[in-house]
Amino acid sequence: MTAATIISGKQISEEIRKGIALEVEQLSKQNVRPGLAVVLVGDDPASHVYVRNKEKACHDLGFYSEVHRLPADSSQDEVLALVDKLNAQESIHGILVQLPLPKHIQEKAVIDAIAVEKDVDGFHPVNVGNLVIGDDSLLPCTPAGVIEMIKRTGIEIAGKHAVVIGRSNIVGKPVSLLLQRENATVTMCHSRTGNMAEIARQADILVVAIGRANMIDASYVKPGAVVIDVGMNRLENGKLVGDVDFESVKAVSGPITPVPGGVGPMTITMLMQNTLIAAKRLNGLAGLT
Repeated sequence: MTAATIISGKQISEEIRKGIALEVEQLSKQNVRPGLAVVLVGDDPASHVYVRNKEKACHDLGFYSEVHRLPADSSQDEVLALVDKLNAQESIHGILVQLPLPKHIQEKAVIDAIAVEKDVDGFHPVNVGNLVIGDDSLLPCTPAGVIEMIKRTGIEIAGKHAVVIGRSNIVGKPVSLLLQRENATVTMCHSRTGNMAEIARQADILVVAIGRANMIDASYVKPGAVVIDVGMNRLENGKLVGDVDFESVKAVSGPITPVPGGVGPMTITMLMQNTLIAAKRLNGLAGLT
């Protein structure tokens, strides 16, 4: 049996970033520089790492970048006032509020306050609604990254049976909609699904986003199926693993994403792509490639 192909998110991500860098160069001739503002409230350690990575990506690609670090005891009104200011700021085309927010701040209120055309996370209800009905919108970064990875690996999605394990608003639901947009037949599984392994074994494409380390083993996977692991869990020994038991699954699967180095790098790259798209639209340059 041949070893499973490893889908390198790192490599695909670098290809996309080369394209973004070229577009940034083109835009600079029109005096446009894509600008991203990240708002970080409090001191969640993982969030600090993500924000640093986003800042670095902006720097590497020639974007304008602002990071607003607010103390954990900032009021909801203070956060909303900052979002409001960024909505009106011409040098900023994308606004991202790093989640999770401290408990006393309503996530929904903050996301709803971001201008739809600057919502580069794709979480605003209008962008989500447009995704559902198939209209043009800024797409959520991780799900968009998943689709991009599958396509750039040369895998045909149309006509395939895709099974998505996990129904979160951030990954499970949007990725199922994007797979349908690519003409896959999609089945959703979640914590209440009775015969999950049986359903998962029918998948030509299996996307796993449940947040439980190594939960999906080879018994869930049809031989040769494409496996996309969106999970990111840190074990007690400090090792980073996905929701898929990689060693067990790669023995039966077709192309599979590793953790780390799979979906992770794609998320930030798609965020950059969204910021670029937003910058072009806000400057009336949507047709520019």
